[in-house]
Amino acid sequence: MNDALLQSLKRVELEDATLLGAPLFVGAALDSAWENRCEDLARACDRLCLIGAQDALIMLRSSFSAPKVLHLLHCSDCSPSANHQALSSFDAILRRAIQLITNSNLAEFQWIQASLPVHDGGLGIRRVSSLAIPAFVASAASTLSLQSDSLSGCVSSDNNFLQSCLLSWSAQFGDIPQILPLKQSFWDRPGVLANKAVV
Repeated sequence: MNDALLQSLKRVELEDATLLGAPLFVGAALDSAWENRCEDLARACDRLCLIGAQDALIMLRSSFSAPKVLHLLHCSDCSPSANHQALSSFDAILRRAIQLITNSNLAEFQWIQASLPVHDGGLGIRRVSSLAIPAFVASAASTLSLQSDSLSGCVSSDNNFLQSCLLSWSAQFGDIPQILPLKQSFWDRPGVLANKAVV
């Protein structure tokens, strides 16, 4: 009976594996997840233009932009989205949505300002490309002790994706603390301040 049960299970390739909607590895599942999120945002963008501008901006900020994809940005060490090509596509759709809702044409500086948090003078509709590294590093840092405890008997991982993201962050914003902060805001804030300075 166990053999029949096992044979009834569908075999999934590693690159197609997901856990709670988040891809476990770089590959087709991650590409498909981002493609679906871009399609969802494009569909929402067309429909948000049918309601009042203020309501549309609130819905875009709280439901259809970065909050919709944070689970993809926080993906495990095997499938980070930090350099995924879909980030720029998602941001382009966000920019188009803001332009349609506000009936304006945003220049680059205006788009940067609009994507700042509200308390920094923006609309709070964050660019996912600017959140990708902070979200991933915070997620990875917060689970490092759990990973080391769980994998204590295994060959240790080099955390290549984490090291790559830390080097990228360090190249832009300075030294990395000895103990990695667990809050995304720590990793995000220097980028916000840099964008404010540009604006």
